[in-house]
Amino acid sequence: MNIIIWLIVGGIIGWIASLIMGTDESQGILLNVIVGIVGALIGGFLLAPLFGTGTITEGDFSLSGLLVSLLGAIILLAIVNLFRRGTVR
Repeated sequence: MNIIIWLIVGGIIGWIASLIMGTDESQGILLNVIVGIVGALIGGFLLAPLFGTGTITEGDFSLSGLLVSLLGAIILLAIVNLFRRGTVR
């Protein structure tokens, strides 16, 4: 059951991050889910210790956990844009 929640919430977080970064038109549902979950992992490693919270991959579905996961997804998309286009958009 936890995997299904990860997929749904990860997809929503990935979609919101792609809207913020302007990459929504080039991504599908599967890529949004992947960006959301990998972004949550990045947020867990980089941002969660700074803010003292968890992420969706750790089962923390609080507002702070969702925001850390969203920030991780935005960081992931910025890195992908940097390598793909040479600029962060």
